[in-house]
Amino acid sequence: MPKLKTQRGAAKRFKKTGTGKIRRHRAFKTHIMNKMTPKRRRQLRRPTLVSSADLYRVKLMLPY
Repeated sequence: MPKLKTQRGAAKRFKKTGTGKIRRHRAFKTHIMNKMTPKRRRQLRRPTLVSSADLYRVKLMLPY
């Protein structure tokens, strides 16, 4: 039986937690930060979980 391949692009962007959930980094934090409030910039630093709608597709990309 052949092994499943991990999508390397997804492996660099997502990490599995100990309970099996998948963490991701937040978008909109590359440039044009001046117009954002400091609170918004601070919140964008912290990673968040992948939404339940996308979880199935991301898990297919990260089989191991």
